Amino acid sequence: MLRRVRQSSLRQVLFLMARRPGLLCGAVLLGVLLVLAVKFTCSRAKNVVAAARPPVRFFSAEAPIVDLYLGQLDQVERLRSVAEVSLIFFYAPWCAHSMAARQEVQQVAKKLAKQVQFLAVNCWWNHGKCRKQNRFYQYPIIHLFYRRFGPIEYKGPYVAPYVESFILRVITPLTYLPSRDALKEFLSYHEPRVVGFFQFNSSPQPPGYITYLSSALQALKRDFRGVVRFGVVTNKQVAEAISLKEDESVYLNRRFNSSLIFPRRERNFTSEAICSWVFEHRETVLQWLQPPGTKSRLLEHELSKGPALLLFLPHNPLGTKPSPMLQQIADIAVRYHSCDIANHSSSEETFPPHSCCQSVPLPEFSASVCEVCLRLSPSSLSSSSVRCSFSSTTRGGEVFQSHLHHCCLHRLPAASLNTSEGCSHFLSSYSPFSQYSACCREVEPQLNQSQAKEEQAAPLTHPSSPLAPSSQGGGGITGLRCHTNRTLRFYLLDVALNWPLAERLGATGNRSVSPHQGAGAQGDGSFATIVHLKDEVHYVLHRSPAATLTESLEAFIRNFSAPHSLLQRHLVGEEDRKVGEGETKHADTQQPPPRRLITELTTSSFLPAVMDVEKDVLLFYYTQWCGFCSILNHVIIQLARLLQGNGSITVARVNVARNDLPWEFMVDHVPSILLFPKYSKPNSVKYPDDLPITLPNILHFLLQHSGSVQSADKPGSAPHGADGAEQSSVLRSEFLSLQREVQALRHARQRLSQQLAQLWRDNRRLTFEAITLEAQNSDLQMERRSLEDQHRETSRQLGEAVRRLEELVDASENLLNENTLLRVLLRALKDSTETEEQEDEEEEERDEGEQRRSHMAS
Repeated sequence: MLRRVRQSSLRQVLFLMARRPGLLCGAVLLGVLLVLAVKFTCSRAKNVVAAARPPVRFFSAEAPIVDLYLGQLDQVERLRSVAEVSLIFFYAPWCAHSMAARQEVQQVAKKLAKQVQFLAVNCWWNHGKCRKQNRFYQYPIIHLFYRRFGPIEYKGPYVAPYVESFILRVITPLTYLPSRDALKEFLSYHEPRVVGFFQFNSSPQPPGYITYLSSALQALKRDFRGVVRFGVVTNKQVAEAISLKEDESVYLNRRFNSSLIFPRRERNFTSEAICSWVFEHRETVLQWLQPPGTKSRLLEHELSKGPALLLFLPHNPLGTKPSPMLQQIADIAVRYHSCDIANHSSSEETFPPHSCCQSVPLPEFSASVCEVCLRLSPSSLSSSSVRCSFSSTTRGGEVFQSHLHHCCLHRLPAASLNTSEGCSHFLSSYSPFSQYSACCREVEPQLNQSQAKEEQAAPLTHPSSPLAPSSQGGGGITGLRCHTNRTLRFYLLDVALNWPLAERLGATGNRSVSPHQGAGAQGDGSFATIVHLKDEVHYVLHRSPAATLTESLEAFIRNFSAPHSLLQRHLVGEEDRKVGEGETKHADTQQPPPRRLITELTTSSFLPAVMDVEKDVLLFYYTQWCGFCSILNHVIIQLARLLQGNGSITVARVNVARNDLPWEFMVDHVPSILLFPKYSKPNSVKYPDDLPITLPNILHFLLQHSGSVQSADKPGSAPHGADGAEQSSVLRSEFLSLQREVQALRHARQRLSQQLAQLWRDNRRLTFEAITLEAQNSDLQMERRSLEDQHRETSRQLGEAVRRLEELVDASENLLNENTLLRVLLRALKDSTETEEQEDEEEEERDEGEQRRSHMAS
């Protein structure tokens, strides 16, 4: 029965499909269009941001470095745990510093691959664990691990010798000292030295040895150069040479004060405590500086402490022993800081320890000075209100003036018969606890800059001065730190890494040809300068070829420490920078430079040009960053054009940002104009600040203060009165003609200004229109490209639809054929069904007839 129902349903569906074939085609077409619409809508919303490219290896495959370029930080921990010493190089693939350090690290890895495990981690890949767990603000970063101790961050330059030296210090943080000779040699260097005494007889590893080893690594963590060296002694007889008797003792060697032993009863015996104790009590005579090359306040922090002696030296960080040059400088620094107790106690008779001195030149005696010292009692020094200074009231008081004139001026001639120094003492009228001491003595005459450069190699202090060298070698610098108020700090810099800084301080020479040769840099590659940041001056050591480094440095330091120093302030000008950069303009040709309207002055040409007594010099002070100076350039150019034919007036300018000038020629602001009249250079005149800087005002200022007018007005100029009057009349007539020309130029300038304004407005309008048209053109181009893309996409979709419609047409034809066949089959089925039904009816009728006959028979 169920089979008959299914067959009847199928028959009905086939019958409807055969009766209405258009309904089937419509349904199929509607489904196809719906699919196309959905696909087109999704294609408009696709993602247009390209996915990030996967990272690749940063180091070459031949380098002995494990490159974890996917930032696998878990593998770093696993690899580090199985290695004795590990170096981890965190990098960013795009970082230029990382690229520059890559070759240096590869070079070090090839040499130390058997001792150190080198790992490189890409900490920029956003899917890596390194980027997710660490936040580095700069790249690259190097971390070293010694067993379980670390990380020890390397903060030095990314140069192969420095990196290798740092790794070797981490590998061997302790120096084994087996004998007294080794101990003596270890303590003979100028660097701070620490010695630990541990006996390995009782156990293979004493309890405090690991702590001492960790303290050495802590010191490397604080100072990557490893200036503080740590040694270990295991022999009791060797330890007794430095008074170490107890096991597990730590000894700090000092030169100028008593050496110390770590107080285990007062401090905990930990690595941090030992390291802190060493850095608190160490003595440093030489300090290495390494400017990072970026924005940093390292130099400012060190130079603000006081005068600094900067020594640029060639340095090899892989050297086992200091170079001879470094040994000489270290010896000078040690002797400079070694205060001689005997000399210091004998000098207390003249100048007590609690005193401050000030030198006053004597106008009556050009080669004499009066050195006045304020001696304070210890009780007054303990008071915070008392300061070691000379107040203006004290200097101008009657006591000071009377003592200066009656003591110094009258005692000097009498004292000069036997000695060149005379001293006396007198109490201050303001305080009973202070006393003045005045000493009159002679000094050497002041030399000019060229003479000072030639004479700096020889001692320039007078033998009678307490700073003069003694007959013994090095006596002039021994203990000088305690005899002067201008204490120097010694700093060392690698000249190969800090040559640009040396050039800015006065070193000359072409680095590409010979980086350390020139007037400032000596033949041995060294360069020395003293920088006094408070006084805003610095001095450069100019060594004589016949003098040694020790002699030159000692004389240089003594001359700086003298009360009346003969050192000349080094002035840096544009010509120095050009020489340092290797610029050689007009070097190959013998033709003189072309004459310009405005004379550009530099540090070297400033004094000869300004002090020319035959010319009036109008000087314009400016800087390249001053906007007002740029605005006034056209005024100065017009003035120079008007005065071009006058040979007695020079219009000059100087860039004070690029050229250092003597203090007496500096100005407090820019732009500024100064006039140096001829025949009267000391009577220079400054252009009034409240007067506008215009061409008529400058001309009036020039004519009013010109040297020609001043010389004509003097009473002593009678023989030349007629010439002066004639020159004055000529100048006035020239001035009137110049005024008329200026008026005409002003009218012409106004007309030109109006025309230029109109042209500027037209140009601006056209520029805006062009910008608008370009924007519209770009929009149209984008729209055209978008329409072309849409057209191509629509054409493709329509072609696809046509192809599918053709398939549907073929399918429809097949369906029609099948429909015809189904009709035939249905008719045949219907005929067979009718035949069966007739046969069934006939059979039923026969059955009924038989039943009737049987019923009738019964």
